Amino acid sequence: MADINPRRKSKTKPSATTTTTTTTTTSDDGRHDGFPDECDAQVWASFDQTFRQVQSVLDRNRVLIQQVNENHQSRIPSNMVDNVALIQELNGNISKVVSMYSDFSSDFSSGFNNHKSRNGKRGSSNPDA
Repeated sequence: MADINPRRKSKTKPSATTTTTTTTTTSDDGRHDGFPDECDAQVWASFDQTFRQVQSVLDRNRVLIQQVNENHQSRIPSNMVDNVALIQELNGNISKVVSMYSDFSSDFSSGFNNHKSRNGKRGSSNPDA
């Protein structure tokens, strides 16, 4: 089974090269139909900031989980007591991540719907319309 984790270094060289081509079509009035070309840079910056915040919380969670595991393996009573606070922080962080993704989803949907309405395509179920 191939390792798909992007953080791990592959020990084997790829046997083939894949090229991806992206095309953007224009409508009759000359506007681009491609969402990324139309989005405001501020929107993309906001998305980037959200992903960075989420990643920061997830990185903190990784550290918390490692600490909880070390404390648990030590079997020292004071470390077990410390785990209560660590697990509470972890639980709070998970709630933060859920909230961030929920906000991101709403913002993305709003931005996408605003883009569609600017192009007069709201409610169209035909992707070629």
